[in-house]
Amino acid sequence: MRSQKLEVTRNDERSRYEGRREGELVSLVDYVLRDDTMIVIHTGTESRWRGNGLAAQITQAALDDARSRGLRVLPRCPFTAEFIQRHPSYADLRTPR
Repeated sequence: MRSQKLEVTRNDERSRYEGRREGELVSLVDYVLRDDTMIVIHTGTESRWRGNGLAAQITQAALDDARSRGLRVLPRCPFTAEFIQRHPSYADLRTPR
């Protein structure tokens, strides 16, 4: 069950990325946008969907989107900070602040 594909969209109105499976919201990344920096404050997955790699998928999608928009990332969320540490290809996004 680990390879379930997540449909990720950016919801600018709610300042979050939303991950859906079959239309159901199952995972999200909350952020605050300050100038050219996306401050990631929370990553969450509904309890019944945990352990399926969905948090990693939505985090990767959020970081890819930040890169495409020319944003820096300040990971206040421990999951996102660890994700960046485990995936050095995203280290260039991290702001020094």
